[in-house]
Amino acid sequence: MTTAQRLCSAAAAIALLLASLTACNYKSYFQKSAQDYSSRTANDPKMSQMRSYGSLTPNPKQHENRYFEYSSALSNKVASLPGINTALVFVTDKNAYVAIMTDWSATGTKANGDARGREQDNTGTTEGVYNVTNGSSKWDNRQVATPYNSYYTHKDASDLSTELRQVIGTTVRKHFPRAQEVHISANREFVNRSLEYAKEAWMKKSLSPLTKDFNTLVGYTFGNGNEIPLPLYLKKKTNP
Repeated sequence: MTTAQRLCSAAAAIALLLASLTACNYKSYFQKSAQDYSSRTANDPKMSQMRSYGSLTPNPKQHENRYFEYSSALSNKVASLPGINTALVFVTDKNAYVAIMTDWSATGTKANGDARGREQDNTGTTEGVYNVTNGSSKWDNRQVATPYNSYYTHKDASDLSTELRQVIGTTVRKHFPRAQEVHISANREFVNRSLEYAKEAWMKKSLSPLTKDFNTLVGYTFGNGNEIPLPLYLKKKTNP
């Protein structure tokens, strides 16, 4: 090998090394960024703290809240996180409950799976219809989470990335430090039920009469309860 060939070979090796280092640095930078919830590694600062979100608990008394309130401030803070489009946050005398819908502004919001596992079919947006299955343009605007042309819901709490739940839990606890547990769900039914309570708060109505219903809902969602209350809009029809 001539001197020129050796120099070219060395230059190519250095270039390859630099490219590799650049790729590694970029990957590390992205994994530590706010837009990534998929790395879940020990050196990710988002996962360095004690777990901040509650788990499913068999103790029904954990969800026997004395009162609950809708927090617009916490809802806005959670909704502003990458990967989240909608957030409804309720605080009680001991817990915080978070209903969310995700979007495509971050990676790794799901615990596993890919786009084929999505609960929403948004192809109607390109067809100019709401329900692409039957071509209907009608939408029940009482609900924020629907099967069509909607941001994303996820049936079980475990379907959400642990890193995403950690970031949400940390955000909530920062502004609501007395929370014993922070429970998070993107379940479509839970999101829509939560919206009904939020609407009552937006209309300046007291949530006190709804505390029992709320406790039943969160007990069913997070505490393996067997009972689920009627949606508020149905209850209003039954008891005008």
